[in-house]
Amino acid sequence: MAFFRPGPGPMCVSIAVKVQPGARRAGVLGRVDAEAGPRLKIAVRAKPVDGAANRAVCAALAELLDVPVSAVNVLQGAASRQKILTVSGDPAMLTGRLEAL
Repeated sequence: MAFFRPGPGPMCVSIAVKVQPGARRAGVLGRVDAEAGPRLKIAVRAKPVDGAANRAVCAALAELLDVPVSAVNVLQGAASRQKILTVSGDPAMLTGRLEAL
């Protein structure tokens, strides 16, 4: 089972992530298994205050997938470490990049 799937719209992909806010080192830590299924673990230096960690995880995923930050949004879990993010763009291209992780 993958940590991503087709998004709610025709030109996007949904990605299940587990966020580690306030980390010493930021970056993508790989795939982890969680109760709700596999997720992509992303560590961010930002603290979970006033949406700073959400903005940081969106920026980290945008950089990883080489898409604009505006293409990444929190769909579910804005106040949780486990989130569903949507990435707008060509689903075939995004899926290829995610499978390479």
